[in-house]
Amino acid sequence: MTKDFQLSRRGALITAGSLATPGLARAQGERLTVRLDFSPWGVQAAMHLAETRGWFREAGLTVDVQDGRGSGNTLQLVNAGQADVGQIQVGLIAQAREQGATVRAFAGFGRRTDLAVLVDRDSPVQRVQDFRGRSLVVFAASPWAPFIDAFLRAGGLDRSTVNVMFVDPSALWGTYTARRADGLMSTTPSAIPVAERPRPSRSILAESAGISFPSYGLIATEATIRARGPALRRLAETQQRAWAHLKANPDDGVQAMIRQRPDARLDPVVTREQIRLTIEFFDTPASAGRPIGWQAEADWTAALRSLEAAGAIRAGWQATNYFTNDLIG
Repeated sequence: MTKDFQLSRRGALITAGSLATPGLARAQGERLTVRLDFSPWGVQAAMHLAETRGWFREAGLTVDVQDGRGSGNTLQLVNAGQADVGQIQVGLIAQAREQGATVRAFAGFGRRTDLAVLVDRDSPVQRVQDFRGRSLVVFAASPWAPFIDAFLRAGGLDRSTVNVMFVDPSALWGTYTARRADGLMSTTPSAIPVAERPRPSRSILAESAGISFPSYGLIATEATIRARGPALRRLAETQQRAWAHLKANPDDGVQAMIRQRPDARLDPVVTREQIRLTIEFFDTPASAGRPIGWQAEADWTAALRSLEAAGAIRAGWQATNYFTNDLIG
């Protein structure tokens, strides 16, 4: 999804220490601020479902769910202590830690790589090499950014044989739907449903070029994980419950989002398909049979190798520094 979105309509950030008295804290539940990635779309359905069903309250939590301005921006806010938890594309953690961030993923829902290039549904493009002489549009801060050259190399291409157009996030969709680009670099769950009406599309997956990148999950700083582990565990449990429900009942997620974000004027058909496609990217061979949110070291190792090969991180990393399963039951 692009970064041209509005700030949360839920008001100011609320920190764990903002309650006046311990008695009030017990009555209202332990407070957590959860900053989402962007303005409302299907990947956020579990948060809104947990709120509307009262599952946060049952877990002894009061959760302030805030819209975001991009996964990267949310990561920065969490790392700076301006939000307790972020729901983002957790693969971004690797580069952030290279720059001194202390965040980790404590739950990973989208464990399979969902980065993709959208092309027309009837396009002759089937493989990376078929982009020769064609154009791709992307924005500079996209999670795709470190992988563009690696993706092209997998098809024997480079930027001299493919026109890679960097545009402002606000111009991304317009460039693609106006057919000024042959491909749009985004993610399958977010983009395919949105493209259905203006330009019906299908995906050329990044994983077809050997690229691994964990998708959506929950992050917090190491200090927050140490200090507030029990609350984060209960939050993760509500999300496990919500996603398990959504697998069979995606329409409940649509209704929860419409109820929680009426001003967003969500298209129920688009949102339902985003939920469905998000769930399609939950499992990898290494995570099969494990609880929702559990992260495999093998998947993180593959992702870090991809990032190192792309020149995005240095050698010498240890996969277990980027995630923890300690809060997943």
